[in-house]
Order: sequence, then structure tokens, then C-alpha cells
Amino acid sequence: MDFLRPDSFAEALALKAAHPAAVPIAGGTDVMVELNFDHRRPAALLDLTRIAELREWSVADGVVRVGAGVPYARIIDELRDRLPGLAMAARTVGSPQIRNRGTVGGNLGAASPAGDTHPVLLAGGAAVEVASTRGVRMVPATDFYLGVKRNALAPDELIAAVHVPETQAPQQFSKVGTRNAMVIAVCSFAVALHPGEGRVGAAVGSAAPTPRRATEAEEFLSGELTATGQWESPRPLTDSVRDRFGELVARAASPIDDVRGSAAYRKHALSVLARRTLGWAWRDYTGKVA
Repeated sequence: MDFLRPDSFAEALALKAAHPAAVPIAGGTDVMVELNFDHRRPAALLDLTRIAELREWSVADGVVRVGAGVPYARIIDELRDRLPGLAMAARTVGSPQIRNRGTVGGNLGAASPAGDTHPVLLAGGAAVEVASTRGVRMVPATDFYLGVKRNALAPDELIAAVHVPETQAPQQFSKVGTRNAMVIAVCSFAVALHPGEGRVGAAVGSAAPTPRRATEAEEFLSGELTATGQWESPRPLTDSVRDRFGELVARAASPIDDVRGSAAYRKHALSVLARRTLGWAWRDYTGKVA
């Protein structure tokens, strides 16, 4: 196995073009597990840890650009006010050691349906900046996930950053696991309120071949809040609205039975998560009990 260690992103792109089968490694929290269990034996590893620009974040025109190498711990410490949903999801990832090493770029690259940050990126309207020696392109998060551990990257492309709209509106993330910490999600859910657009974002994780938006639930709740004037004059949501929202979120899933839970349990859990998570977000929006 070759070990490629560029000093700049331009050099990394050139190496990726020359060695398209090379597997990028930064935090190594996914790749090293696969190597240790002999689940993967790539021809080459492309080490990105020397590339300082991947570990930077910036804000422009209301959008936060988070470099692919920014670890979860820094997202929690430095971006919790700008990207509250992403910070919440980052807090649920592994242990402190994993959060110090793991990155959103790595989560995107692995494209596991159970990745904790994916529902937040979908609900928040994120886009993925990917690059190659041919240029840079922006891929909406909704188009990035193609299948189980498959993403929209071409063989010569690397993830440069993720772009997430900055917000002062409530966002929430929750997940169910087989224990309280350091656990892969049985299912997960994120909701983001977009009052300036009169819109709600909602997405599920670990409940389909890819993370996916719950579009029916989004449209139902957005329409309900607009029709009743609650964006401008918010009041507690009725049980019927929250119940219907939960039903539609569960409908968006197409889970399987596996060692962590049955498909039926995942659908039920998503319905409960959606109702509770919406309640927390709406409470933050109204300043009252939802």
C-alpha cells in the first residue's frame, strides 16, 4: 500500500488525479477501522492532515464554509452559535477522542446512512464543495448521497468543504441508539426552521439506503405554519399537527431489519423523535412550551 502525503490542497488534487483509487484519510476514524478489520485494502492512502486550508472555516454572505478537515470538537466550540444543528449532531459523535479527530468531510466521504451530520446538512440546506484538477463544483446535499456508502464524488475529486447557511433560527437533532453514548444511530432526525423563507427543513438518517429529506413532512408543516400565521404570531402547536408531522417523517423512511433494530421499530422511533424534536425547536422559536 502506497502512502501519499501532500503539503497543499493543489498537490493533493494532483495526486488524486494520478491515483484515483487512493483513499483520502484525515481523522481516520472510519478508514482506520476498515483497515484494522481488513474490510478495505486500498492501493494507496492519501493523507490530508498536513493541509492547513482544510482545517479552516469562514463566513461570507450568510453562509459558513467549513473546511473538510475541521474536526467535530471545533464545530462544537466555535460554530455552535452559527450552526446550532451541526454542533448538536457533532456532540453525539463517538467519544471526545473521536470528536477531536473526526470531521464532517470524513462523514460525507464515508456516506454511511447512519452518519450523524447528514440529516442536519439536509435539513439546513447545505451544499458540498468538491474539487479536482478539472475545477470546483458545488453539489447540494440532497444530490450528494447516491446509495449505501456511495456519494457523488468522481474518482479524481476530493471534498474541500461543506457550505451551510448561517442561522439564528432554531435547529434540533436527535437520535436513538442501543445505549446513551458512543453508539451508531438506530435512527436519527433533524429539523430546521427557516422563518425568513416560511419553510421547515426535516431529514432522517439511518432509516433508508441514504440519508433523506422528509419532504411531505416539510411541506405539511410549512403550509400549516403559513396558513395559520404562526411564523409571525407563534403559539403552541396542537397535538394533531405534531402527530401528523411525526407520521409523515416516518413515512419518508424505508428502513431494514438489522442487529440494531427492526424496520418497524425505526419507523415508530422516527415518529416519536420527530414530534419531540419539533417540540423543542418550536419552544425555542416561541419562547414557550410547544
